[in-house]
Amino acid sequence: MKLRGHCILSHGFESGPDATKVAALAEVAERFGWTHERPDYTDLDAKRHISELGDVEARLERLRALAQAAAARGPLVMAGSSLGAYISGRIALEVPVQALFLMAPPLTMGPLPALDAPKIPISIIHGWDDELIPAMAVADWAHIRRAQLLLVDDSHRLSTNVQTSADAFAALLTGLST
Repeated sequence: MKLRGHCILSHGFESGPDATKVAALAEVAERFGWTHERPDYTDLDAKRHISELGDVEARLERLRALAQAAAARGPLVMAGSSLGAYISGRIALEVPVQALFLMAPPLTMGPLPALDAPKIPISIIHGWDDELIPAMAVADWAHIRRAQLLLVDDSHRLSTNVQTSADAFAALLTGLST
């Protein structure tokens, strides 16, 4: 199988690189001929003395360095869950990225800039019953960017839709290959 490119899969706050959702996305990436990495941000999440969500700026710096190196080698797709989705969208504005896959993306992060993304293929999966981020706000954000949006019967963690998330990621990668 021809190598398609590289995926960086970023976990959410108080999660880890072996989390169920990013592990499922890693399996999809492999199946479709993409290399992948799952950065570990747990050390930064533990820094609650910096903010309620740990050291978000350091998360951005870590992802930026990884994304710049990966983009220099070839096509790059970034995916993330919650805080991982936020940092993926932010870094995609700075580094050439082919597509974004966002799971339960926060649209705001306190004093940090609102979530934004470049004009590239974007696929989002979000829970109708997300207790942290209103589904309709995400729908409005997706509409402005003409992003693919899948709203599912789930909460913020999307724990009952891991396979649905993997299937949506597979559809995004397939679309890049055609």
